[in-house]
Amino acid sequence: MTEDNDIVIPRLERRSRASVTREKEARRKPWSPPSRLDAPPAPEGFHQRWLRRETMGYDDRINIASKLREGYELVRADEYSDENFASIDEGKHAGVIGVGSLVLARIPKETIKERNDYYLNRAKDQQRAVDTEMMKSNAHDTMRINSPERRSRTTFGSRVAET
Repeated sequence: MTEDNDIVIPRLERRSRASVTREKEARRKPWSPPSRLDAPPAPEGFHQRWLRRETMGYDDRINIASKLREGYELVRADEYSDENFASIDEGKHAGVIGVGSLVLARIPKETIKERNDYYLNRAKDQQRAVDTEMMKSNAHDTMRINSPERRSRTTFGSRVAET
């Protein structure tokens, strides 16, 4: 019962210490040694990797330029303003996430697949060319090769392993 002159203070809802501790424990990440190459997660559809920007104190412009022509783009630290990632302070790559002589770059996964398919097809073409040359020389030799065999055998005692 209060009179008109009394001030009513609303009762604050208090949480138990146990619930606060549980919340902190649930959010807490276990300790692990720090990594110098911590990086933000790659966006959906992209792959990230560290690129060398200098070696032994000299700029490696050829490496960076070739990777940029391949389809990589450098990851800027201001894209992740809510997190604190090491970045390059000065020079051509100022503002890019980097550690020491490395900078972080990303490339679309589609581009990676296209590049891998390209080199796989080149390797197949080269193998076909070798096989063709071998079969051409086969016509003149006394030891004939019927067809190239792409399997090898290794013996371990009495067991035979084929690859």
